[in-house]
Amino acid sequence: MREWQDDLRVAISLLTRIPVAHPDGPAPSYLARALRVFPLVGGVIGGAVGVAYLGLLLIDVPPLAAAALALGFSALLTGALHEDGLADVGDGFGGGRDKAKKLEIMRDSRLGTYGALTLMVAFAAKMAALAALPRVAVLPVLVTAYALGRAAIPLLALRLPPARKDGLGHAAGTPTQAVAVTAAVIAVVMTLIMLPIREAVFAVAVAVAAAAAVAALALRQIGGHTGDVFGAAEQTVEIAVLVMCAARFG
Repeated sequence: MREWQDDLRVAISLLTRIPVAHPDGPAPSYLARALRVFPLVGGVIGGAVGVAYLGLLLIDVPPLAAAALALGFSALLTGALHEDGLADVGDGFGGGRDKAKKLEIMRDSRLGTYGALTLMVAFAAKMAALAALPRVAVLPVLVTAYALGRAAIPLLALRLPPARKDGLGHAAGTPTQAVAVTAAVIAVVMTLIMLPIREAVFAVAVAVAAAAAVAALALRQIGGHTGDVFGAAEQTVEIAVLVMCAARFG
């Protein structure tokens, strides 16, 4: 039980801006093990975003505006960690001609054209999907999308080699198969609890397909994973699940 509590503290400190004390700092050994609770923390973040969105609707904020503000709250709560990774992947994969150049661009903190366009498309897709959801579906769908998105990270960390010898992706180390499976099981169970069985199956299938697509692209482009690839995978899964649920429930 103590290990699970430690893992939750490490995951919260990494995935959010909430100040949480963690054991001996976010050492690689702790981080690799803490990946198993990423879906739990993701689900809580999704729930908080859902509450913010529904609260805005209650005071008659238009759905699109409420969705934009709720997603802004999400970025504030998480420090836009995954959005930053998605933008870096957009810049690197779009602007680099070889692996070395792609990795160099991804390390650059400046936002380029490809990264900006990637963020715009991602934000627009999430905003439109969220605004299209009926109110009764908002909380379960956001909890599911955020949980499945975070579950993609340990799976990619297990299946792909590090693309570089430094950075967060390398520092985290390779999680054990038990850690990745635990994260996947937690995410699937949360999905089954939150959604009707048919929509839950669709959500898991879409999440797996989206994560696999990002993994295949990263392997082809840079030969493995980085912290930015993790962020891109999380965002891609999250968007895919949100759009699918908007189509099913809307």
